[in-house]
Amino acid sequence: MSKESKRERKDAEFTAYLHARQPSLLRTAYLLTGDRHVAEDVLQTSLAKLYLAWDKVRDRDSVDAYLRRIMVNENNSLWRRGWKRREHTTEVLPEGDPHHDQHDEGQGAALWDVVQSLPPKARAVLVLRYYEQLSEAETADVLGISTGTVKSQCSRAIASLRQRVPVDLHPGGGR
Repeated sequence: MSKESKRERKDAEFTAYLHARQPSLLRTAYLLTGDRHVAEDVLQTSLAKLYLAWDKVRDRDSVDAYLRRIMVNENNSLWRRGWKRREHTTEVLPEGDPHHDQHDEGQGAALWDVVQSLPPKARAVLVLRYYEQLSEAETADVLGISTGTVKSQCSRAIASLRQRVPVDLHPGGGR
C-alpha cells in the first residue's frame, strides 16, 4: 500500500470517527471545563493529538477512552499554564451566553453553577463516572489515580453538591 493511500485511509477513518463522536465529545469537554469556548479548545487540541497518534491506536474500541484521557490531561494542563495564574477575579462578571440542550426553566443552569464550583479534579471524576458512565476502574485509569481515590473524590464531591444545591433544585422541590 502506498504512502498516499495509507494517508487517505487514515484520513477517512479519522473523519468517520470524528463525525460519529464529535457532539458527545464536545459535551464531555464542556462538562470537564465548564466553559464552551475552553471546551472547544480542549477538544480541538485533543483531536489533533489523537490524529497524530491515530496509527498507534491499535484497539479501535478504546479510542474514546484514549481521547478522554487526552482531554482530561489537556484540561488539567490549562491550570498549570502561566497565563491562567495571571487572571484576576472581578466584582462584576461579564454577561455570558449559556448553552442549553433542552428547556429546563433555568434549573439545569443553576445546578451547573453549583457543579462548576467543585475543584477541576472532583468535577472530572463526576463527569467521567456519571455523565460518561465509566466504572470506577475505568475512571481511575483515565485520570491516572487509584480506584479508592475515585470513590473518595465521588463521595466528597456528591456530599459537597448536596450541601451547596439550593432546596428548590433538590428532587421533589425540597419537599
